[in-house]
Amino acid sequence: MVSDLGGFDDKSFNQLGFEGINDAADALGVEAITVQSDAETDYGPNIQQLVDQGCNLIVTVGFALSAATVEAALANPEVEFAIIDDAADNDFDGKVDAPNIKPIVFNTAQAAFLVGYAAASYSKAGIVATWGGMNFPTVSIFSDGFAQGVAYYNSEKGTAVQVLGYNPADPSTYTLTGGFEANDVAKSTAQNFIDQGADVLLPVGGPIYQSAVAAIADSGKDIALVGVDADLFVTDPTTDDIILTSILKGIKQATTDVVSAAAAGDFSSDAYVGTLENDGVGYADFHNFADKVSPDLAGELDTIKAGIIDGSIPVASYLG
Repeated sequence: MVSDLGGFDDKSFNQLGFEGINDAADALGVEAITVQSDAETDYGPNIQQLVDQGCNLIVTVGFALSAATVEAALANPEVEFAIIDDAADNDFDGKVDAPNIKPIVFNTAQAAFLVGYAAASYSKAGIVATWGGMNFPTVSIFSDGFAQGVAYYNSEKGTAVQVLGYNPADPSTYTLTGGFEANDVAKSTAQNFIDQGADVLLPVGGPIYQSAVAAIADSGKDIALVGVDADLFVTDPTTDDIILTSILKGIKQATTDVVSAAAAGDFSSDAYVGTLENDGVGYADFHNFADKVSPDLAGELDTIKAGIIDGSIPVASYLG
């Protein structure tokens, strides 16, 4: 496995992939070789390092590795590849760019829709915010679903909760920090939304949530955070008092399943797509916010989830 810049201890999708491949390796009685990337220039050499070591399945983590993964797959047709969070379709023709790559992708817009509804229900200010690290489809899909969920809440309840940072009608206005590092830009971005009155924040992009945590602490205000990929309440206890919920991807289990299937000789380039229906996406418990949200919220979310699954409540995303 090759990580992206977030590293295997990012408490997010790199870490979940790392845990998934190691669980599969333990079950199979083999060794998982993992290589961390510290710069974009590491991607190609790190993949080649694993090819040179004779790995017959290489999992790359994140859309940023897509081009390097496709290049390596085309050059090494005897090696099987899987990529987490990317369709490996860099020419956008609707097909995987190499027959030996299996995409592992997640329709997180469905889960984000539910969380957007929950955020709108919880918000006392009637203002929520979402932003991303960089404008990749696997980033914006969270904010898109979140905004759709807020809009659905407004239509159902006759309210006018605002979404700052992302407008589904004009995605070009998406607020971005320019990267996935927890830095001053990421913190000032969060602070800007706090200054505009947002009391629920959804930062999308690995460690940038840490900058939002710092901005919330500095503000001294009652502001809730929404996590992505993993349940931040579990992976990062420093968020326990501010985490409303998290939008979950089943990266760990999907990675384990794909590795185990490949080991059994069952590999194909057909994408694994996580949805609400197959439990590939979902949302975390409200934990310390359980007594702060509406007592009707859980039931409403169950009804909406069923509607999304049966198609009666449409949720748009790049995955259809």
